[in-house]
Amino acid sequence: MDNEDINTKILPPLAERLRPRTLDDYIGQTHLVGPDKVLRRMIDSGNVASFILWGPPGVGKTTLARIIANTTESPFYTLSAVTAGVKDVREVIERCRNDIRGMFTKGRPILFIDEIHRFSKSQQDSLLGAVESGIVTLIGATTENPSFEVIRPLLSRAQVYTLRPLEAPELQRLLDHAVAHDEVLSKRDVQVRETTALFRFAGGDARKLLNILDLLEQSVGAGQPVVIDDATVTERLQENPSAYDKNGEMHYDIISAFIKSVRGSDPDAAIYWLARMIAGGEDPEFIARRLAILAAEDIGLANPNALLLANTVYDVIKKIGMPEGRIPLAECTIYLATSAKSNSAYIAINSALANVAQTGDLPVPLHIRNAPTSLMKDMGYGADYKYAHDYPGNFVVQQYLPDALQGTRFWNPCSNPAEDRLAQLQQSRWGKKQ
Repeated sequence: MDNEDINTKILPPLAERLRPRTLDDYIGQTHLVGPDKVLRRMIDSGNVASFILWGPPGVGKTTLARIIANTTESPFYTLSAVTAGVKDVREVIERCRNDIRGMFTKGRPILFIDEIHRFSKSQQDSLLGAVESGIVTLIGATTENPSFEVIRPLLSRAQVYTLRPLEAPELQRLLDHAVAHDEVLSKRDVQVRETTALFRFAGGDARKLLNILDLLEQSVGAGQPVVIDDATVTERLQENPSAYDKNGEMHYDIISAFIKSVRGSDPDAAIYWLARMIAGGEDPEFIARRLAILAAEDIGLANPNALLLANTVYDVIKKIGMPEGRIPLAECTIYLATSAKSNSAYIAINSALANVAQTGDLPVPLHIRNAPTSLMKDMGYGADYKYAHDYPGNFVVQQYLPDALQGTRFWNPCSNPAEDRLAQLQQSRWGKKQ
């Protein structure tokens, strides 16, 4: 085996070979690094403040941090929150302090912490002094919402910038660049015929796209064309690993989309988000609980059967589990999404609670108080109470609210057939009260 064969064997992965070294080579995040954008201005000025990069995997967080260090000629130290402890943090900070004392470099040392959301409170506390005094410029990277995972004192010292998944034109640029300039792909006969599956499997992740290209290139023998089309990509990958994180930010985003799709009466969108949760391994009982809440909050009196169905589905899920549980979950989702909607009960209880908080413990009118003893009866408890069933239609006008709240309305029916009937009935009973 000659030297050329050996070198080919030990080449780093395509994603590492094509890691950008300058902003001009960096693809994506133009809202941050485009002309006259915040990070571009920061880099051009050489005055880099501490910040946290929040975004999904493969969108260039680590690469951007390295580019900033190279451009500003700053010492660059990295720690992984998965493996580093407080001792490691203190050692790196001391090295940064020595860099500043010796004036060895042009820029202030940069400490890059990957997966910073995994740092404990004590580990994050150990960074505060160095960041506050300017010993280091902290650049954190996280796939989780920093407001949930990063302590408030650190957030107050580091601006958060959100990185976005790469869009199709950016993925196309990356693909074109890889085919034209990579030392391996540029020497192969790469035939790009279709990109729909490639971009779908990449899911906005630059690293994933390059790893797929690596796989396609390595699966074809020397001298044979590397064909990129939908069928080939799908065959090689078999399935697209879900990006859903049931313990992270994606959990909250997708359940929010699910709830709003049901509330908005879009069964197709609701089923899609349900499928995303199921494919991502979400707890089916969590989904069933959300359906029960939706049935009460958003369907409510417009269709009281919705709550009965949601409750039944919750019981069924506990009995049969998954994967069969996906069917009753889908049935309930479609039923709720297509049902008439009303939040009048939700608004009524919130309004009443707000009134209770404002008015306090108003006395119960005497005639509807409980009177279990003779003394209470002598004091007027229950006196003059009218038993509704003794009157025609099982109804008689009398006061039920405290004196101070007479005429107050908490329930205002929404406009739907079921509540229209209820509203008409109440109007016939109470007249002007309604």
